[in-house]
Amino acid sequence: MAETASPTEETETWLEGIVSVMAALAANSRPIYTVYIQQDARQRHDRKLARLVDTAVAAHIPVQSADEAFIGEHASGSSHGGVLARVGPRCFLTCADLLAGMAAGTAVPFIAMLDGIEDPFNFGQAVRALYAAGADGLVLRPRNWLSAAGTVARASAGASEWLPTAVAETAAEAATFFRQQGLVIACASHEEAISIFEADLTRPLFLLIGGEKRGITRSFLRQADVRLQIPYGRTNFNQSLGTAAATAVISFEIRRQRKHDT
Repeated sequence: MAETASPTEETETWLEGIVSVMAALAANSRPIYTVYIQQDARQRHDRKLARLVDTAVAAHIPVQSADEAFIGEHASGSSHGGVLARVGPRCFLTCADLLAGMAAGTAVPFIAMLDGIEDPFNFGQAVRALYAAGADGLVLRPRNWLSAAGTVARASAGASEWLPTAVAETAAEAATFFRQQGLVIACASHEEAISIFEADLTRPLFLLIGGEKRGITRSFLRQADVRLQIPYGRTNFNQSLGTAAATAVISFEIRRQRKHDT
């Protein structure tokens, strides 16, 4: 299956923490050049760290001890637990390869596209929700994903490394492709939308979720087969949920309907 690297001028970044580094190792989602472990971290993590080291060694990836100053210099936060990895760009699929590579028996694919989410932590949280709910794949627009990789991986609890991910130039381009493959095109919207609890979400689905600032373009709204909204429990509250929360609610309703349907 052909994979293409993220278009970026940078070539390296850092992943932080056992969960993020282990996800990248196990998913083989990007090149990993070196794993660094703070000298006292081995005493704190025991089995999890031993498994990470064994996995890295089996993949012929160097594992080096590092002092606290080195870790602090390259980590962006304090939740790294003394574990870092120097890594390359995430590998991305084409939309065609994403669909073709789904596990055998995935008769009803659920593919999501996140577009216009500017905050990497919120983006990571949305990816985490998609992965937890069982989404089969993710589509993104091309941008420099390398610089925020550490934050995204940490916020997603490694899901950003695990979830098969493709790149499409625009949401419209992705929607056109997936419609040709028999998927229903859906998006989250308040305009002329139906409740997620009334919509049939058991069909093969391509779902677009836009960011909180820019939302979804008019042209895509016209292209969508179905517009989805989340009904709120209070009539006097008209503020939309944040992107990560909305992604979680919609994704788990998709899972609920499909689990019930089977």
